Amino acid sequence: MYCQVIVDIVHENVDRVFVYRIPEGMTLEVGMRIHVPFGNRKNVEGLVIELTETCDLPESRIKEVHEVLEEYPAVLPELIRVAQYIKAHSFCTLSQALRLMYPAQMRGQRIREKKQQAIRLLLTDDDAFAAALEKQKRAPRRLAILKALRQAEGQEMLVSVLCQQVGSGRDAIRSLEQDHMVEVYEQEIQRKPYSVLLAHSDKDPVLTDQQNSVLRKILPAIEKGEGQFLLYGVTGSGKTEVFIRAVRHTASLGKTAIVLVPEIALTPQMVSWFRSRFGEDAAVLHSRLSSGERFDEWRRIRRGEVHVVIGARSAIFAPLSNIGLIIIDEEHEQSYSSDHTPQYDARVIGRQRCLLSHAVLLLASATPSMRSFAMAGRGDYGLLEMPQRVHGRPLPDVHIIDMRRELSMGNKTVFSGQLLTGLTHCIEKGKQAILFVNRRGFATFVSCRSCGYVVHCEHCDVSMTYHSVGNTLRCHYCGQEQAVPEVCPKCGSTHIKYFGIGTQRVEEEVHKLFPSVSTLRMDNDTTQQKDAHAILLERFRRHEAQVLIGTQMIAKGLDFPDVTMVGIVAADAMLNLPDYRAAERTFQLLTQVAGRAGRAEDKGEVFLQTYAPDHYAIQTASRQDYRAFFEAEMARRRQTKYPPFTLIVRNVYESLDENKVHVTAQSGFDLIQTFFERRAYLQKYIVYLRVMPCPIYRIQDKYRWEILMSIIDQPVCEEAVGKMSEIAGIPTEGVASVCQINPSGLM
Repeated sequence: MYCQVIVDIVHENVDRVFVYRIPEGMTLEVGMRIHVPFGNRKNVEGLVIELTETCDLPESRIKEVHEVLEEYPAVLPELIRVAQYIKAHSFCTLSQALRLMYPAQMRGQRIREKKQQAIRLLLTDDDAFAAALEKQKRAPRRLAILKALRQAEGQEMLVSVLCQQVGSGRDAIRSLEQDHMVEVYEQEIQRKPYSVLLAHSDKDPVLTDQQNSVLRKILPAIEKGEGQFLLYGVTGSGKTEVFIRAVRHTASLGKTAIVLVPEIALTPQMVSWFRSRFGEDAAVLHSRLSSGERFDEWRRIRRGEVHVVIGARSAIFAPLSNIGLIIIDEEHEQSYSSDHTPQYDARVIGRQRCLLSHAVLLLASATPSMRSFAMAGRGDYGLLEMPQRVHGRPLPDVHIIDMRRELSMGNKTVFSGQLLTGLTHCIEKGKQAILFVNRRGFATFVSCRSCGYVVHCEHCDVSMTYHSVGNTLRCHYCGQEQAVPEVCPKCGSTHIKYFGIGTQRVEEEVHKLFPSVSTLRMDNDTTQQKDAHAILLERFRRHEAQVLIGTQMIAKGLDFPDVTMVGIVAADAMLNLPDYRAAERTFQLLTQVAGRAGRAEDKGEVFLQTYAPDHYAIQTASRQDYRAFFEAEMARRRQTKYPPFTLIVRNVYESLDENKVHVTAQSGFDLIQTFFERRAYLQKYIVYLRVMPCPIYRIQDKYRWEILMSIIDQPVCEEAVGKMSEIAGIPTEGVASVCQINPSGLM
């Protein structure tokens, strides 16, 4: 027998299968990880993708497999096909795509099962146990060990726990083991994520008419094994309960399900909802788990011990068999796309897995992405709608506040008069409030009022952000910190002032205005520790704080019954970003964060502060009028030739050598120009093609250039996209390069 193997080496020269002989007595399956000799290296990791009985190569040229790394296939056949799809569409090597399919720490065997010594009582007969006690009556520690094991559930304990209970007793345990009264053995310990979980009811609520209506379309599709749906439901309409009922029905058919959420902050909440209904039948996967937790959860899934997996983007590769349903919540979120090689979109991979498994795909959002809603409009997805909140609860009242008018009236503070009044009323009623600001830190930048000098990072071409904790300036690109200058480095003036608004600044203002009100802040600075998201949200749910201040990680999905007021401090902060999706993201973010208010009995209020009150994204978000926004935004994109009508392809080059990165980018640009010159039939599809410095020219001391191409989205143009990726993959010493398709931003 022979096996075809992909070696775990990322290089285009070895991006093909290699044939190895299977030694006699070794059992291999497709998807198993193995050690094989390769070139001058004795052991290289590889993955079996096919078994054959014959081989065309001379026997003298065929080497043997050295060893099997696990007793089970690490990559299911379906996931091998998914990896091949990623290779074909993301222009990466197959080995890079296969690495997505299992925990990174498994490579090089850097992670193993966690084991501890356990001890079991062998004396199950009452008379034998009594005789043993009599025999050990002069050995108090051995006697205590026997009694402790007899009282233990299952008559077994961890050795460490037993020793702690009876005092140091290792010698006594060895003595009992020699007398065959106890057995000491290795026991695997499961590392379980989220020891701190939010409390949720395990009772099924009564479904609303619109929930029942949606399920009447989803459940038969699951039974049939086909269907793709977009669930468009306003915030608070009960989409999560639809997910739970659909997953339960899937499990009742003996099938499995994946539920994706966009933010790690939302994962513990979703896990708690599902575990309250499914118990240990729900597993969780995302990048913020410890290596051990991720490995153990992955193995639980691989062994078929769970029916549902909840997680962020990477959970789309969960090694589930017999998938019947994939749910992608908040499907509009850009976090589902990976801009790093290998690039992939979890929504696209979800669709691919559903086709391979004959499963149902359910995308859901209160603010669907432009592409998904357009696909639903042309019939690619079945459109399901939930236009009302549960129990007929009204959407919150939204007040648009023109901050230009506030400034003209002399109000230069963070809060407008209306927002401050709303916050005061909320606090006085004993309710909770959320204040949203889409930037962490205290202020956006520090500037000299005399000469206009702005403090920039020494290693990146960006301004540094002021953080009041520690009174430091920090670069949010490279992490560089420095003290705030007392005088202007340029003109020597002492008139240094903070400009802009961050989460720390908002928190400080709340403390000044309401000294007795407790607050919590949730941003990247406060959620670095393990389980920080779950702990902060649990504290807010327990009313340990009346005001939650945070960035976009608090803007969606969270459900707090006592939140009746939301303040959006700077609603138009994203409108002027260098991103064609700026209006779409602004609309989505404002609609989502406004949806946190009034989700229980009390009606909610939202105070939306902006310097662009007439912008269509602001106006439609205040009304939660998705269709009006969709029509306006699609008209703009059609006119300006932005996606989904075009593809934007961007090759980014970085190097410590300023001249070398420029030369490399120019060389790549010359290659793509030559490519188009030889293919006249493609030239008519080009919107623009240019080479230039990146908008942020330097990050972490690396200079950056880009080739930017916009091309009409037609099947014939895939050839040009592939060429751009091929050019980005040309190795140049000292220069890193990456190809991005429809990048999330052009920094």
